[in-house]
Amino acid sequence: MNNTSILQCHQLTMRYDQGGLDVEVLKGVDLSIGVGERVAIMGASGSGKSTLLHLLGGLEKPTGGKVVLDGVNFNEVGAGQLAKLRNKSLGFIYQSHHLLGEFTVLENVAMPLLIGGNSVKEASNRAIALLKRVGLGHRIEHKPGELSGGERQRAAVARALINKPGVVLADEPTGNLDSKTADQVYQLMLELNQELNVSFLVVTHDHELAARMGKVLHMEDGLIVG
Repeated sequence: MNNTSILQCHQLTMRYDQGGLDVEVLKGVDLSIGVGERVAIMGASGSGKSTLLHLLGGLEKPTGGKVVLDGVNFNEVGAGQLAKLRNKSLGFIYQSHHLLGEFTVLENVAMPLLIGGNSVKEASNRAIALLKRVGLGHRIEHKPGELSGGERQRAAVARALINKPGVVLADEPTGNLDSKTADQVYQLMLELNQELNVSFLVVTHDHELAARMGKVLHMEDGLIVG
């Protein structure tokens, strides 16, 4: 890992109007993720972890502050540019795999490349190579419903990495898996982090997963407290 920052936020705030009440979810968060760094964020439910991840991923706009990805300030680009930046530089893994059931595993993994304008042939070739790397070379023509939970999550990891992003944002990536399967997914993420020098920012309640990250941060009441 080097010390160059790939993703950062400055004084990030987020408020919601819930039933007439002004709810402050984030209260001025500062965070910097280095190239190739692995960071876990832990904290109680409601502490703001998932909201922070959504803002860092450009899925929502903050009430205040800024997010900078690969040198680009989200506040200074339009929706089209932001979508292209997210497709190129970010990968996402969720607790639920979010694979599309009507498509094969190969089609699911290749989709971000196709959205980015790559040819079907190139997208397929890259997806097949990555699926082989994550141990799913024998599953490329299967639909997600034909896979085990661990296989679906490995396919989701492959989809997150297909565009060679700078950062993967993961929200409880092992939350639906048994301990043995979760361990296999942890190991895969660690190997890919080292092989591809991709940064991982992982929101988790799982102490074992957090312990394998290079840094563990804790959120409490809308702030990172250490």
